[in-house]
Amino acid sequence: MANSDEVRWQQRLENFTNALVRLNIANEEEDYNDLERTGLVKLFEINFELAWKTAKDLLFYEGFEVKSPREVIRKAFEMDYLDEEDSETLLEALDNRNRLSHTYNETTAIEAVSLIKTRYTPAMQRLHQTFLDKQSL
Repeated sequence: MANSDEVRWQQRLENFTNALVRLNIANEEEDYNDLERTGLVKLFEINFELAWKTAKDLLFYEGFEVKSPREVIRKAFEMDYLDEEDSETLLEALDNRNRLSHTYNETTAIEAVSLIKTRYTPAMQRLHQTFLDKQSL
């Protein structure tokens, strides 16, 4: 484990922290116009990307090499970074992120807003807290 591995995951965590702040602010809104809805979905995509890549970098630092988001989420569950419910939620979020990034449909976007606010953001917040706890060790 090189010192650069530790620096890498901590730099990624800092980026994730900054992005999560923005997502939390966006989640505070009650109603969204089309442009705001699109922005919220994009913020979710950015946060999801940073969440799994931070987990990947931490896993690498801890001696595990996993590549795909699905592998990373499963290994994060195995390593107790995530509980079973959050693991399943983030696997669902992965599928929805892929669907949203390739298709735009207003009904799908409205449904995504609800999922982002009630399920996906809270799961990413708990994973983020796990990262902060690991960082302070």
